[in-house]
Order: sequence, then C-alpha cells, then structure tokens
Amino acid sequence: MRNAISWFDIPTLDFERALKFYNTVLGVPLREDVFMGQKLAYFPMEQKGEVGGDLLPPSKHNKPSRTGTLVYFSVDNIDDVLARVEKAGGKIIEHKYPLGIPGFKAVIEDTEGNVVGLH
Repeated sequence: MRNAISWFDIPTLDFERALKFYNTVLGVPLREDVFMGQKLAYFPMEQKGEVGGDLLPPSKHNKPSRTGTLVYFSVDNIDDVLARVEKAGGKIIEHKYPLGIPGFKAVIEDTEGNVVGLH
C-alpha cells in the first residue's frame, strides 16, 4: 500500500457556498468539472498518484457531519489559513497546537457543517 488514503469526498449542502469557502480558506482554486453527469470541485493535486479529493453537491446519500472521519489538509502556513476561516463563514474548533513531531495541527468547521483538520 503506497498511501493509506487515495481519495476523499466532502459533502455539501450548498455546493457554491462550500466551493467559495475552500477557495478562500485554502488560498488555492479548486478545479470545477463534471464527472458522470455530476458537478464536482477537485482539491489540488500536483501529480497522478497523490492523495486527492473533491467537494460533492448535495445528495440524499452524502450529508455533511461534525462526526466521523477527520481529513487533514496539508497547508503551507496554518496561521494564514486560520486567519481566513471565520471571515469565510467557518469556525475554528481547535486552535493551532504543536505536535510531538515537527509541525502543528488545527481543526475547523466549514460552512456546511463538516469538520476538517489542518496540518
């Protein structure tokens, strides 16, 4: 197994609102596309084989949640990202804290009610 994770989906209640939130907070544009008739927004990947993911439009099968699996985004500057969260309509759940290994973590809630981590 090369990576423990290969792909993730983040469900939305309001696709456009969620897209605006992640574009603003992460500071990079998500790529919008249609796959099998469904509009999606893809998180950046530099090359094939890296872990990737997308935002899903509202669906009866996928609902945003504060509980369950927690996905962590790798960000260049956690302070810059945290500074944009509340302005973009999200909430800071756990402020930046040091890890026992080099680096920091934080946890935020997006506009849809999903909780994601920053690393």
